[in-house]
Amino acid sequence: MPGKYIENYNHVPETKEDLDYAELITLDLELYEQPGGKEKLVKQLDHAVRNVGFFYVKNFGISQEEVDRQFAFGREFYALPLEEKLKFHNAEDLARGEYNGYRPAGHRILGNGIRDNVQVYNIPKFDGHHQRQQPPVLAENIEEIEAFSRKCHTEVVEKLLRLFAILLELPDEDQLVRDHQYDVKGEDHLRYMHYAARSVEESMYLTARRHHDHRADQEQFADKKVGELYSPGHTDLGTVTLLFRQPVSGLQILNSEGQWKYVKPQNATLTVNTCDSLTALTGGLIKSSIHRVHAPPSDQAHIDRLGVLYFARPNNHIVLDPIQNSPVLQRLGLTTNAFTELGQHLTTEQWVQVRQTQQQRRNRDVKVTTEGKYTYKPKDLEIIPGLQATIYN
Repeated sequence: MPGKYIENYNHVPETKEDLDYAELITLDLELYEQPGGKEKLVKQLDHAVRNVGFFYVKNFGISQEEVDRQFAFGREFYALPLEEKLKFHNAEDLARGEYNGYRPAGHRILGNGIRDNVQVYNIPKFDGHHQRQQPPVLAENIEEIEAFSRKCHTEVVEKLLRLFAILLELPDEDQLVRDHQYDVKGEDHLRYMHYAARSVEESMYLTARRHHDHRADQEQFADKKVGELYSPGHTDLGTVTLLFRQPVSGLQILNSEGQWKYVKPQNATLTVNTCDSLTALTGGLIKSSIHRVHAPPSDQAHIDRLGVLYFARPNNHIVLDPIQNSPVLQRLGLTTNAFTELGQHLTTEQWVQVRQTQQQRRNRDVKVTTEGKYTYKPKDLEIIPGLQATIYN
């Protein structure tokens, strides 16, 4: 049944500034069903995942109308009064690594006393293990949201998993698909993500609040105090992340030469990045992509940035040891990873819990230089004893 009528979503224009964009490959999934098509795609994919871990995908089986409906749902949710959104926020859940539902802006200190400007709403996959109350604007459209979530998995994630299996020379190209079944308990989720543009007034408020008075220098913008970043350099913790095109520039990747490059919002594509769990399963062969979100260019600085993403992860019971039956990994001697070298054999469920607990820790004393270098206390970055998260400056 169709849900309540919601107005169409209209994307804002792209920036006219001449940004330094990354050169990324584009996988055309129209090739996927053609004779020899998978092999052609794997050859393209090989360089990307061994180096930057980022690539575009086109002809991915989800229409722009379907994608725009998800942007519209996100817009409607974030338009709700804060007190309504907070009904779906649980700080205790966040503290113990449970990251479904709503996280308000300002939950964490980015650095130098400036709180983050990011709101997150995560909808877990519909596997029967994550029953949650949803706000009415989403509950009224939950069948459409579930259909979209499932399409992300079947139309994109499963196809990529088969390409990875071919890349690894696994005896069965469905081996990774079986470790990522949608209807088996896992922590995949659809996300609506909202970055609020920082105004002069907000900057003055934050600075005044930090100094406990009502005066602030208008030149001390909040963005400047956190190195012009909305999110510092990091990796994602799952298998792959799907980022649907949105035109407010900000996403940057760290390339193999150590340079930060913008990711251009290409028409009719989605952007994919490979993540920590896939790196662990492949003994480091597939790179976990390093990325960050920069404040938008000047002609978009006043625009809020809304994102629609899908995070795919192995099923909860999967042990994140390097895959043993990959001839490629055996030839290259890639038989250990950061977990096994510590004598740890973490399941996905354990990894997600410890990593998300670390990510949501309320750090108070983060220092940031004007160049965007973040300095944390060692305990803030500890995931498990002997393993720390890395912030890429």
